[in-house]
Amino acid sequence: MSSVHTNPSSLHALLKEIWGHSQFRGQQEQIVQTITNGGDALVLMPTGAGKSVCYQLPAIARHRAGLGVTLVVSPLIALMHDQTQALQELGIACGFLNSSLSAEQTQQIEHEARSGQLVLLYAAPERITTPRFLNLLESLNARGKLSLFAIDEAHCVSQWGHDFRPEYVALNILHERFAKVPRVALTATADAITRADIVQRLQLEDAHQFISSFDRPNIRYSIVDKTDARKQLLRFLKEEHLGDAGIVYCLSRKKADETALWLSSTGLTALPYHAGLDAQTRRAHQDRFLQEDGLIMCATIAFGMGIDKPDVRFVAHLDLPSNIESYYQETGRAGRDGAPAHAWMTYGLGDVVQRRRMIDENQASEEFKRIQIQKLDALLGLAESATCRRVILLGYFGQASQACGNCDNCLQPPRTWDATEAAQKALSAIYRTGQHFGASHVIDVLIGNASDKVKQFGHNKLSTFGVGKALNPIVWRSVLRQLLARGALGIGDYQSLHLAGDARQILKGEMPVHLRVIEKNTSKNKTRIHRTFAEKNGQKRPETASKKDSSFSSLTPEAAKRLDALKVWRSETARAHAVPAYVIFHDKVLIELAEQMPDSMEELAEISGIGVHKLQAYGKDILIVLRRT
Repeated sequence: MSSVHTNPSSLHALLKEIWGHSQFRGQQEQIVQTITNGGDALVLMPTGAGKSVCYQLPAIARHRAGLGVTLVVSPLIALMHDQTQALQELGIACGFLNSSLSAEQTQQIEHEARSGQLVLLYAAPERITTPRFLNLLESLNARGKLSLFAIDEAHCVSQWGHDFRPEYVALNILHERFAKVPRVALTATADAITRADIVQRLQLEDAHQFISSFDRPNIRYSIVDKTDARKQLLRFLKEEHLGDAGIVYCLSRKKADETALWLSSTGLTALPYHAGLDAQTRRAHQDRFLQEDGLIMCATIAFGMGIDKPDVRFVAHLDLPSNIESYYQETGRAGRDGAPAHAWMTYGLGDVVQRRRMIDENQASEEFKRIQIQKLDALLGLAESATCRRVILLGYFGQASQACGNCDNCLQPPRTWDATEAAQKALSAIYRTGQHFGASHVIDVLIGNASDKVKQFGHNKLSTFGVGKALNPIVWRSVLRQLLARGALGIGDYQSLHLAGDARQILKGEMPVHLRVIEKNTSKNKTRIHRTFAEKNGQKRPETASKKDSSFSSLTPEAAKRLDALKVWRSETARAHAVPAYVIFHDKVLIELAEQMPDSMEELAEISGIGVHKLQAYGKDILIVLRRT
């Protein structure tokens, strides 16, 4: 195994030179040291915690030591494009090979890799296993110029992961053919069973495992009962995130299209993104999202992986994800800059029924279905919980924590009610109708609605007909949903409900049932939540302050003026380089520049986030902007 023996001071020097940072974050230094010195590693690090540096810095160090190119396995064209753009802005020679390139461009990248010019080469797993690409790797390896394999989004290799991709399974060929080349697998989300699967499939049994904290304390988690999803979403956007950039996740392409069109009709700026759009449109929409302020992307899960936009202030789910890993990764795309962000989801009975049906109709093995049901049940437990969301979320990944004070349940603890009698009535109605009908039919029986279907089957003559008149259909849907979530109900063919789990104990009165009370999602409730947050955290203003207020409120008028001028310069520079503004500099860098007002290249070099290449490329322009304001 080729190795480079480095010391901490040289790694710090490289971090400062390339990225302009004086200190590593969290476990970065240990990870970088291990990989640079030729060790294998499995890295679990949340979105926004600096995962890319963990393989990019070793790649640079090993390339400078004469060990050649690092191959980065990446699942998406857009992801490769964005990461290579960012590296090139740092002065790092890199490239990618995918279907977006012409034959001539492909040959040029291959030539640059063979000649030793490239530090990193990005490629998709399906390309890596082709004879042509393997021949390229063989030629590099024969000359000792194949430095490192970095397998990004490594959860894709696991059948238990939330984004399994069969082509990732074939990546074990890298270790089989190039056993002496060190490997690092990286992901932001993997529970214990997924981690074990990654290790087994990629043959990383002897690798060092680095599991960082999964906590994203700047993100507030909120889950609301779905009553009128569109109205609830619009209220959330206009009352709490007007003018903010964010993502609205939808389960279907059609819903993403319709939601974007509807939000646009309300005066908001929204675009759709999903696999049904042609590649040019998807790219155009993604570029607008990355480059514009305040744009809302309405998307399926096809959007988001590798999106480095730091100022996404919210992620909203109009539909229930399939598991906690998906939820965690998707919500983690908010607040990458560390500033306050919001993960909001509306969730109802239909979501539970739909997700269970999707698992049941899957042609996979019974073992696979069993695991997926367990994962869905864990997510339902999070959604229905009356305790801290963050404690449950982190606990899923094996991390102990305390109540966070920054989720809806902490800020406004939900009320519960003794629903034992209601649960017994619901279960009895399901049993007496033969356990062959869906929620709407059962609710009609409970409230005494003699619909044509109810009369057709004679269910208006049952003893349970009308026994639930005292509760409205919304409450009954909540009862059924929560019974499903706790496993007392199951879902059969045609979305029919049937008794399961502890249903019989509940019917016999042997098990009390306490359920969450449905709270109206009103401005009054929101104000109470914000007041509670302020009281708990010693703040004088609610957390709904605008993005500008929350990010830049400490700036003096003179510094704010400098910041505005710097942002104008950054936008113009980004357009000239055809990259998103944050690739030039993040807001944090501009804020420090506005506050410190450096007056020389030497003083500029002390600003965190300005490395040597960017200092040379942009230093003089920055000084001119600062001196003019």
